Amino acid sequence: MVGTLKKTAVITSQVQLTEDVFSMWIQDNQIAAAANPGQFLSLYCKNGNRLLPRPISICEIDKENGKLRLVYRVVGNGTEEFSRYKTSDTIDVLGPLGNGFCLEGKKAILIGGGIGIPPMLELAKQLNCEKKIVLGYRDITFLNKEFETYGEVYISTENGSTGTKGNVIDAIKANGLEGDILFACGPAPMLRGVQAYAKETGIKAQLSMEERMACGIGACLACVCKSREKDHHTNVNNKRICKDGPVFYSDEIEI
Repeated sequence: MVGTLKKTAVITSQVQLTEDVFSMWIQDNQIAAAANPGQFLSLYCKNGNRLLPRPISICEIDKENGKLRLVYRVVGNGTEEFSRYKTSDTIDVLGPLGNGFCLEGKKAILIGGGIGIPPMLELAKQLNCEKKIVLGYRDITFLNKEFETYGEVYISTENGSTGTKGNVIDAIKANGLEGDILFACGPAPMLRGVQAYAKETGIKAQLSMEERMACGIGACLACVCKSREKDHHTNVNNKRICKDGPVFYSDEIEI
């Protein structure tokens, strides 16, 4: 894959943001130079019993210093292993992978939900337009202060502890937000809501899909979603999320 590299990167810092969310900076000049918002990396465990890499979205890209930031949630043995790494440790990385966001629009609404929030930060940095940023949480917030540099931030929480009580669409409607394009990353129920809202309002939308992945390069067909058009690789109506995505226009796919 052009632009994709398998490297051993150095961890330059790692901090814990919440009980189960961690922020890790890694350094590799070549991968950082090739990365774009919306892409992801596959990280390999040192434990030999965990053969498959773990896909982690890119949160920030520092091309000048050759660094990338990964903000991830501990959900299993692999990510738990990553959470124990320290500064100066190394980690094997494959990337950058997938197709990221297309930078477009004059008045954008950026929508992130849960661990789909981190990849929206680099997009917020690179989009050169008016931006409204809507972040959805169950209860505990993270990264929201960092987004304030790049646009107005609106928060929704399921229990109403911060911002609008409800989901991200509730927050958009409650605050009367308008735009000519939606960018979103988050769990499938959230993306279905954004897709429906985009269709209802006639707004273009780019959706970044979250999915369990195996190879990360489109070979194993473990992460597919239904598509309106037939895929040239399989001749059936599907898209490989890791290879063709993870970002799709909302009218290209079914969620």
